[in-house]
Amino acid sequence: MLFASNDRFQPWLDPTATPQLRIENVVKTFDDFTAVDDVSLDIYRGEFFSLLGGSGCGKTTLLRMMAGFATPDKGRIFIEDTDLVPLPPYERPLNMMFQSYALFPHMSVEKNIAFGLKRDGMAKDEIAERVAKVLDLVQLSSFAARKPSQLSGGQRQRVALARSLVKRPKVLLLDEPLSALDKKLREATQYELVTIQQQVGITFIMVTHDQEEAMTMSTRIAVMDKGKLVQLGTPAEIYEYPQNRFVAGFIGSVNMFEGPLRENHADYAVVDCPDWGGPIEVGRGIGYGLGHLTTLAIRPEKIQIAKLDQPFAPANRATARVKDMAYLGNSYVYHVVLESGQVLKVTTPNMGLTPEQQISRDEDVQIGWDPAACIVVEP
Repeated sequence: MLFASNDRFQPWLDPTATPQLRIENVVKTFDDFTAVDDVSLDIYRGEFFSLLGGSGCGKTTLLRMMAGFATPDKGRIFIEDTDLVPLPPYERPLNMMFQSYALFPHMSVEKNIAFGLKRDGMAKDEIAERVAKVLDLVQLSSFAARKPSQLSGGQRQRVALARSLVKRPKVLLLDEPLSALDKKLREATQYELVTIQQQVGITFIMVTHDQEEAMTMSTRIAVMDKGKLVQLGTPAEIYEYPQNRFVAGFIGSVNMFEGPLRENHADYAVVDCPDWGGPIEVGRGIGYGLGHLTTLAIRPEKIQIAKLDQPFAPANRATARVKDMAYLGNSYVYHVVLESGQVLKVTTPNMGLTPEQQISRDEDVQIGWDPAACIVVEP
């Protein structure tokens, strides 16, 4: 999985850096339903920032408040030193790319892109220059005279992006920008969007429910649930160190175990997990007292699997039976059943195994993982 974030681009770690966009204690309710519940965020210039969560988590409502299509009940939103809340949408120094693209079917690509500039009364020469530059940026110069109906889905998406960028906003808001594309085109367009964003240097803020999309494209991700911000971090931080059970389960696949903390040392801990069939060793100390009910998460790709007669060295190991399996070309996915009845998901890369090495359905196997692979999460 590609992470778009660049290790050298981390202004949120610089105490002297000033956020470009600040969201301060924003609340939005609809009747007795709280859509956004006391959310605060700092977003820095040049970020590709994602608001990630399931349906109804508040991410789109938050985006609409940035755009000016909804008004916070409490809290403030700033771009640099400008308070956005009193300003109507057309006076805000940002633009929004809608999920539906909202292209004018009767206009050419060129006229669609130029529409906003003409409404602003810009001179024809400057409009032509800006449109030509942005068409070149999205690689659609040869399609300038075509109508939207003559374009593919990916090309229409790039027209919508060009129309949003041509006004040179300080921040570009994207509402599920790739949801209308098929899987293969969506994956290709993810890389194109990141490349274009890096070229123009404009801050992008994207709403998405697609975890892989957010992980691939974002410098940082804000995970939302029930109107609240539940974790903020880089893709690697959120995937490797989820702060609670919800984030661990929402971002990627995960296996969970629960049990009382039996031992706790500076560099390792031991948790009794009945569903595992015994103790699980964790590769670091845990900030709980002995006996505390502890939840452990283990990613499927961190679990090793082997035949019973093969050498097997992980510290946490047990036997299990393969219930189901799938061949995905580049990997294998196994669902294995422990003696307790708990089903675990295990993924392994396709290393070109010989028939003798291949694991079959209903076969008893060894599974296990290194203590460092255990993630301790809040309930």
